[in-house]
Amino acid sequence: MEPLASKIRPKNLEEFFGQEHLVGEGKPLNIAIKQKHLFSFIFWGPPGTGKTTLGKIYAKSLDAKLYELSAVSAGKADIRKILDEDSQNVPKVLFLDEIHRFNKAQQDFLLPYVERGEITLIGATTENPSFEVIPALLSRCRVFVLNELSNENMKAIIRRAGLKIDKKAEEWLINMANGDARQAITMLENTQELYKKITVENLKNALQSKFLRYDKAGEEHYNTISAFIKSMRASQPDAALYYLARMIDSGEDPKFIARRMVIFASEDIGLAQPTALVVANDVFRAVEIIGLPECGINLAHGTAYLCQCKKDKSAYNAYMEAMGDVKQYGNLPIPLNLRNPETKLMEELNYGKNYEKYSKESFLPDKLKGKMYLK
Repeated sequence: MEPLASKIRPKNLEEFFGQEHLVGEGKPLNIAIKQKHLFSFIFWGPPGTGKTTLGKIYAKSLDAKLYELSAVSAGKADIRKILDEDSQNVPKVLFLDEIHRFNKAQQDFLLPYVERGEITLIGATTENPSFEVIPALLSRCRVFVLNELSNENMKAIIRRAGLKIDKKAEEWLINMANGDARQAITMLENTQELYKKITVENLKNALQSKFLRYDKAGEEHYNTISAFIKSMRASQPDAALYYLARMIDSGEDPKFIARRMVIFASEDIGLAQPTALVVANDVFRAVEIIGLPECGINLAHGTAYLCQCKKDKSAYNAYMEAMGDVKQYGNLPIPLNLRNPETKLMEELNYGKNYEKYSKESFLPDKLKGKMYLK
């Protein structure tokens, strides 16, 4: 029996929701599809955002023979089989899902066929192609970045499924699916088959997953990240590592945790230990490159380090105070001696006059002279 997600898959751009920056009027994929432009590209984006669907729509617009492979299970033999097949002068389009799973040797093998146009490649990946695709192959493909689907997009897709669902259940499902249309439709279908009625309670029962205890849009999500940050702020590595482990086990996006660590490095540690920002940034990059489950080790390493750093909020507090003055006073006139005299008229108006590089006189606007933010 064909899954519901497959049944309702859009067959053209008119039926497609989301990714307006790519498929909207005058946008690159819209133009390519309308003009039947043959070229290789890679879709990079979260799960369930339309990568496979757009690949199918594109191939159909070319009247091409579409071959679908997953890099998880496919290899050189599968590529050779496609190359050997007689397509009767019809373009061969290869949709390679999870292209980041192809190793360097496999990508090297594919490269000359893409280069010569024997195969038009559409790669799909949830990982940064800059790290996962060899430079030679990447240089022959355009990269299109897909975004998480908005709540409005998700709502439209859920309603396209044609199943009766009340408003509360719809809102819960949108929050739970976190921009993943395929997950939302699969949950809808499973709930309908098991309970015949789609309610919040039935959705939860159908899912029966540990993720239910950690609704990413719910209170537990915010409580746990708050406890994690406050534990690091209090220099309590044991508590911080516990809350980190709890988030990872519950399915939290590791990049969300890493982003908060980067913010924490500047907000709470700041000038006390400037290398904290370097470490936090490297943790974030490691999370992007490694992925789960191993990137949990990188997060733990960074968490333990940030916990033990001295704390200093002076740079953060200074910035907040300066921002307060910007909001209160607007764009105050910049002192003339700090302005660049780029024209003769500006020079005559004393732009840049008496500027001294190492002057001890305040460079702040006149209204704020003598103000000290960084204390």
